[in-house]
Amino acid sequence: MTLPVFGHTNPDTDAITSAIVYASLLSKLGVAARAYRLGDLNNETAFVLQQAGVEVPELLESLPEGTEVALVDHNESGQSLAGLGSLKVTRVVDHHKLGDLTSKDPLYLRFEPVGCTGTILTKLYREHNQPIEVWEAKLMLSAILSDTLHFRSPTTTDTDREIGTYLAQIAGVSDIKAYALEMFAAKSDLGDTPADKLLKLDYKVFPFGGNTYGLGVMETTNPGYALGRKAEILAAMQQEKDAKGLTGVFFSVVDILEETNQTFVLDDAHAEIIKGVFGADTVEQVADLGNRISRKKQVVPAFEKYFG
Repeated sequence: MTLPVFGHTNPDTDAITSAIVYASLLSKLGVAARAYRLGDLNNETAFVLQQAGVEVPELLESLPEGTEVALVDHNESGQSLAGLGSLKVTRVVDHHKLGDLTSKDPLYLRFEPVGCTGTILTKLYREHNQPIEVWEAKLMLSAILSDTLHFRSPTTTDTDREIGTYLAQIAGVSDIKAYALEMFAAKSDLGDTPADKLLKLDYKVFPFGGNTYGLGVMETTNPGYALGRKAEILAAMQQEKDAKGLTGVFFSVVDILEETNQTFVLDDAHAEIIKGVFGADTVEQVADLGNRISRKKQVVPAFEKYFG
């Protein structure tokens, strides 16, 4: 039976490319595997797959109970396929904190505190003495550049930098910065994308203090675009909060080049939380969170500390 491999819902470049590359590696190691996606691609990811000449993975909506699966770039049920608890997770490759994953049987786990799952996958190729093909290198390099914001994010490690340089040589990318800027330009070209889709470009739900909060992020080289559509995005945030019964929803506009974070705030109650978590004031429903550009390392831990 072919092993389904997939990243998280509302997938980013790392989630999609890691599923593709890990399925490829497993197949080379004698484990029949196939990559899937759990949502629509963002513009950056579509650009990356086109550059690498790789087809978009099939959308996965459900699997029969007991199906064996492999997870990449996530390990929390709230960010995964619906009904994950009824499936048999056999492998996980991830760079996030340990979530609520449980199992009845032993499984393969590979977690490392690096900036990207693509970094870990490159190490797996090396450890198994598997040559990395050009398209695989292009995908993993792209994921590293995306997740680390071209090595600007505080999640970046020396390992990410070393492996990024190594992959660029294989992929034939002579100017890493220029390629990263092409990726970010594709990500920022959003046109008339509906506001509800803007909110979900990079969106995850987290439990804080016994309640659930949605945290959306738009990483862009053109923050003025999001600010110009603030009213629409705030309306989409309110709609999502009401529809899913969430305690709160926040949306951060991260300027990739200037390394700043402007977060949209729904109301006074949300503003009070932002003040308590970050010490930041909210002006016209926008809070300046300074250089907090990493949700994983700078935003989520601050919420967890505030709510205890």
